[in-house]
Amino acid sequence: MIRRIDGRGKSAKWIKDNLDRPSQLEANEEREVVLSILKTVQREGDTALLKYTRDYDKVEISEPDKMRVTEEEIQAAYDRTDPKLIAILVKAAERIRLYHEKQKQESWISFGEEDVILGQKVTPMERVGVYVPGGKAAYPSSVLMNVMPAQIAGVDEIIMVSPPGKNGDIHPSILAAAKVAGVTRIYRVGGAQAVAALAYGTETIPKVDKIVGPGNIFVALAKKEVYGHVDIDMIAGPSEVLIVADKSAKPSFIAADLMSQAEHDSMASSILITDCDKIISEVMQELEVQVEKLTLKDTIRSSLKNYGACILVDSIEEAIKLSNAIAPEHLELAIEKPMDRLGQIKHAGAIFLGHYSPEPVGDYMAGPNHVLPTSGTARFFSPLGVEAFVKKSSILLYGKDALRQIYEDVADFAKMEGLTAHANAMEVRFEKDDV
Repeated sequence: MIRRIDGRGKSAKWIKDNLDRPSQLEANEEREVVLSILKTVQREGDTALLKYTRDYDKVEISEPDKMRVTEEEIQAAYDRTDPKLIAILVKAAERIRLYHEKQKQESWISFGEEDVILGQKVTPMERVGVYVPGGKAAYPSSVLMNVMPAQIAGVDEIIMVSPPGKNGDIHPSILAAAKVAGVTRIYRVGGAQAVAALAYGTETIPKVDKIVGPGNIFVALAKKEVYGHVDIDMIAGPSEVLIVADKSAKPSFIAADLMSQAEHDSMASSILITDCDKIISEVMQELEVQVEKLTLKDTIRSSLKNYGACILVDSIEEAIKLSNAIAPEHLELAIEKPMDRLGQIKHAGAIFLGHYSPEPVGDYMAGPNHVLPTSGTARFFSPLGVEAFVKKSSILLYGKDALRQIYEDVADFAKMEGLTAHANAMEVRFEKDDV
């Protein structure tokens, strides 16, 4: 069900080259479809949204106003959700809020030099769009993880979109999570057409400043194409977990954690790297046993077969080097004294330390955001957070005496670049200066 790779004596590059890592960016046929949808929505607005909802979601919406979910519908979904699940959503929301509160940044002013004021102004975005996947599966956790940081940042207006089910309604758990998070403006529209509506605006759905949230390949490609018209969080690919384990790890735990990612998608990537051959053998046995009791066993088997791997290396040091080369979305350090190794981790979206920090606790309840960089982009992307929903403006104030001290340097610098108008803007202020 899962490949075994003997990486002993091999370079990280050799091992990485022998791994299959899917990407949602290499899809020319899908991109052509997405480009057509984006252009049509930009041109036809709500008319195009109704058409694509009918064609792709098989849902007939009679008029544009009906795309918006009413407050009564949100309340009804909340009321018919099991109170135990509501309590879980409330607890998760509070933990997510507490974690992200620590990320808030403040504006600052510096008076370091006489007659000079420098600073930075932190301003929240005015309107943000949140895409929440729907259809076959419902992910209320995506509502909380995308909405809470935006609220903490101070975003004025949050617009949520989610594809309708066959009955035309958004899944009740998504609406219940929206109610817990305090989102009131929700539209039953999904796919690339929803991204287009948020990016360009239609008669009914307002243009936003940023689009966040996961989706299928069409959503991912649409977000990539509209970047520049709006900001986006990242280009999310299939989910990934990488587990570095030593002999102290429990094979049953490792197998369970590998499958917890594999059930997301047949393109999900689940990788074990260890210096213990016995661990690999026992994990492979555990996978065969545990998968039989799971609901999405076919998806799990497909994912592990095509994109999973158990890699044997010479040492934990080599395992960590390989992990850094892969730059996984989720990294579990299932080793003794994981804190001692934390400083060696360079590239990972989220780092889970020890045998009792499984990846799913981060998906739902711990507090850190589960919107994470995939496909190796943890080398340069960070998890979604409060800072993603603010923008920063530099502040400069020079008095006359302070500017006099450096104006000639600035003018000469500008002339070095051939920009004499820049130089003139400095020199004109002191041409007739008698002081």
